[in-house]
Amino acid sequence: MKKLALISVSDKTKIVEFAQGLVKNGYRIIATGNTAKVLSQNKIDVTEISSVTGFPEIFDGRVKTLHPKIFGGVLFRRDNKEDEKQASENNIEAIDIVCVNLYPFIKAASNPDSTLEEIIENIDIGGPSLVRAAAKNFKFVSILTNPGQYDSFLDELNTGSISEATRKKLAVAAYSYTANYDTHIANYLENKFSLPASYIRINEKLTSTLRYGENPHQKAEIFGNFDDYFEVFHGKEISYNNILDLVSAVELCEDLGETSCTIIKHNNPAGAAIGKNAFEAYIRALKCDPVSSFGGIVAFNKKVDAETAKELNKIFLEIVCAPSFSDEAIEILKKKKDRRLVLQKKSVLVDVKVFRSIPGGVLVQDSDSISLNDNELKFVTEKKPTKNELEDLKFAWKIAKHTKSNAIVYVKDKATLGVGAGQMSRIDSAKIAVMKAKEHGLDLKGSVAASDAFFPFADGLQEIIKCGAVSVIQPGGSVRDQEVIDAANQNKISMVFTGIRHFKH
Repeated sequence: MKKLALISVSDKTKIVEFAQGLVKNGYRIIATGNTAKVLSQNKIDVTEISSVTGFPEIFDGRVKTLHPKIFGGVLFRRDNKEDEKQASENNIEAIDIVCVNLYPFIKAASNPDSTLEEIIENIDIGGPSLVRAAAKNFKFVSILTNPGQYDSFLDELNTGSISEATRKKLAVAAYSYTANYDTHIANYLENKFSLPASYIRINEKLTSTLRYGENPHQKAEIFGNFDDYFEVFHGKEISYNNILDLVSAVELCEDLGETSCTIIKHNNPAGAAIGKNAFEAYIRALKCDPVSSFGGIVAFNKKVDAETAKELNKIFLEIVCAPSFSDEAIEILKKKKDRRLVLQKKSVLVDVKVFRSIPGGVLVQDSDSISLNDNELKFVTEKKPTKNELEDLKFAWKIAKHTKSNAIVYVKDKATLGVGAGQMSRIDSAKIAVMKAKEHGLDLKGSVAASDAFFPFADGLQEIIKCGAVSVIQPGGSVRDQEVIDAANQNKISMVFTGIRHFKH
């Protein structure tokens, strides 16, 4: 009797040619509905699963392969007399080749037009079970999960048999395939349904091991699909701290929009600006704090050209990241052998959950993805900001959102002039931002300021007024809001309330 091969594939690339190769090598083929239809249309003799099981596919195909005659044929041990006896008693034939790939869940979940019902229906059940069963019994069964495996498999089969080494290799690839598939499902459902911390999985796919964590005595690893977002194509190995700063730089750059450049140091903005092109945006961002920018991470949201590359080479930078680089820019930037060059492959501003470990569990929150609605801004002072001032206020507000609390940010013409970050006192943040601006020869007269949270007293606002700022944006909501508004009116500056707080711890 001919040997059996089972085929059930969603991705039908090269499946006809593969099936033809199996037939030439003396295999009978059994297949599930749609796969059987395709093979039959191409004049390949095929038996439908339902003919083997004696049971029809039901529930719109939700149940088709889950049957003892199928799983028994895959799993029984050919060198075990009791297994062989039970297989014979139950009319179970050995299935020696299993070719399965799974419903396109990842494609469905990443399609913004997919409904939840469509995404759920693309969670494969029988497929992963078949893959795992065949991989478990690799001593006797070959499992193929990727069209890229077909040609080399047939080449070996044409020599007369498949080696155990090949079956082992295919089994490892199969378990990796189902693990990655399940990880995508788990991540999607966790984000969709906000499962409690006790359900959060920490055994994600290990991507790579880093040299160390925040400090040399701490081990660090990357789990998940970081490579889907970034490609490090030049320079030394990227570090744990590099990655944190890189993500912060890119998030801020995307949030600012237009043609932007951001410079991040220790997870805080050392400078950010918008320009006519990448070169101008970088020059304006660097002016804010060229000292702190040394050794920083620079991100662009537009292509880096040769002119910008030459300017970037003038100081030491850990990372330069952009969605694209000109060939000449890459040649120039590669002259710095250790500096990492990173290609941003897709947007990082996605609505995801944010996780932090705590003793005994995990803290979970939504990402801070809320945007300002112009119609909800409250102009609370007698003086109103001009059109340009309002644009600067909104720009400063975005910078404050990405700055550690307490945060005070000074801006003029869509470029940062001073950043005060991470202080226990908001007054100290205001003073530090002024000190930084003065240190680098930047005039704050006519600037605007943003505060990530409300002013509990008027003294913080007074520090901002003293340096020459003409308008302030803040959440409002303090019991002393009127005291702060009165101080603004007395000093003839404008103030805008957002109703939104942006603490960043």
